[in-house]
Amino acid sequence: MSVNINTLTITLPVPKSVTDPVALELTGVQALERYPAVLATLADGSVRFTAPTKGASSKSTHRTRCEWKEPLYWPLDSADLHRNHQVMTLTRVNHAQKVVISQLHVKNDDSPALKVFWNKGKISYGFRQSFNQAAPASITLLNNVPLGAAFTVTLELTGKGALTLTARCNGLSASTGVLQMDSSWNARTFNFHGGVYNQVDYTSSTASDDASVCILSTLQLRHV
Repeated sequence: MSVNINTLTITLPVPKSVTDPVALELTGVQALERYPAVLATLADGSVRFTAPTKGASSKSTHRTRCEWKEPLYWPLDSADLHRNHQVMTLTRVNHAQKVVISQLHVKNDDSPALKVFWNKGKISYGFRQSFNQAAPASITLLNNVPLGAAFTVTLELTGKGALTLTARCNGLSASTGVLQMDSSWNARTFNFHGGVYNQVDYTSSTASDDASVCILSTLQLRHV
């Protein structure tokens, strides 16, 4: 099945301009046309996301990404169920062997409600039950997710703030069960993110060929 990212917003590991080093954001259709070296549709309809470790980053970090996100934020109670389902394959990863692959992001805040990692062959996550909670420790969800293996990551969030994360790979699956967000989130708005976001800072000595690459073969976003 072809992956359609045309109307999503893509954060690229390339600068806005020669005078502005901040990471460029474009619609999917624009990014596919202008930057095929880091974002490309493959023959089978899947999309390849490439994030060199050394490149353009957002203002608040020294970490690069090639990441899709929904263009509009939404409140919890705007739907009974919010769902982000990705089937992806990591074919390459940075020297730290850690990337963010999915997020439940919060408008005007640097810390997502949920952040999902691929970390040295494992899928792990960090969940903030409360908006004012500090960054949580990462918890392993699924082991044995090697490079080159297709895996699924599914986030489901009810309009009442009940969040479930499920991961599957090579016939094995694991779920967090219900992670209940408290009432401090009720006034906030959210969007889903996915792709690859390097979890290592680049420096002047970072190798030019260090990078993370994922193939996104299925993407389903629903708010019903």
